[in-house]
Amino acid sequence: MPYQITHRTTYVYTSEVTVSQHIARLRPRSFPGQTCLSHELDIAPASGILTSRTDYFGNPTHFFTMSGAHRELTVISRSMVAVAKRAWPAPDKTPAWQTLLPSTAESLPLEAHEYIYPSAYVPHLPALADYAQASFTTGRPLLEAAADLMHRIFTEFAFDPTATTVATPLETVLQKRRGVCQDFAHLQIGCLRSLGLPARYVSGYLETLPPPGKTKLIGADASHAWVQLYVPGFGWVDLDPTNNILAGSRHITVAWGRDFDDVSPIRGVIGGGGKHTLSVAVDVTPVTDEPPEIAAQKNGMTQQQS
Repeated sequence: MPYQITHRTTYVYTSEVTVSQHIARLRPRSFPGQTCLSHELDIAPASGILTSRTDYFGNPTHFFTMSGAHRELTVISRSMVAVAKRAWPAPDKTPAWQTLLPSTAESLPLEAHEYIYPSAYVPHLPALADYAQASFTTGRPLLEAAADLMHRIFTEFAFDPTATTVATPLETVLQKRRGVCQDFAHLQIGCLRSLGLPARYVSGYLETLPPPGKTKLIGADASHAWVQLYVPGFGWVDLDPTNNILAGSRHITVAWGRDFDDVSPIRGVIGGGGKHTLSVAVDVTPVTDEPPEIAAQKNGMTQQQS
């Protein structure tokens, strides 16, 4: 399914910003099952320098500087992304979770091994291991246990945008049983890592559907976060604890890392500015007509085969 994604971020400052530097992770990744067909950034006022690179985790990033005085900054990311239907292994057919314990972790690939350890937003807490144990009983298949943990987070924690901020400790989320997608992703990752299992944080988008009979509102979508668990013999499997589902074709991946600190959509350093307000609007729109980019790809494949 192709999607057109528009992500608008606006900062309004109470006094002039004289200089600022920013890093943006807004271009969706390309990997088997997902292709970023096109992407552009519109920055107002115009940036003085704009460069791109790939970070340590393989995420596309942009670096830009603002050299002129300004009281408002708007960054609009426009992307066209094709997402294929996901095919996940049968949860009860995956290996027993103990096969990934630290004693056997040396056999894991490096990209999985590095996601066992604590990180800035996901410390090792005994309470996380205690919470996870109810799902991870002896000999239980890995993905079956992880899906059960996901279901428990979904049913036992309330979605509450007012309950937490980016800085809310994971221990507080566990105690209050309230939060948002970022909190639930960190929580499941923390539980998995507390048992020695490799798990990483994914940022992206989820196409939202309006209530029956209602029109979808412009800007009603939002950035989303979920979890990837490494499953031996298969690779990374995406679990969405906020919605209690294995991620499907409506999940669009932008970046992944150890936690939110590695994948923040926009962060920066400014001189001046005073206080600021931040507004974010996201639209994820399915493309029913075949985009020119896809038609061109198919045409190129046909020519190569002839």
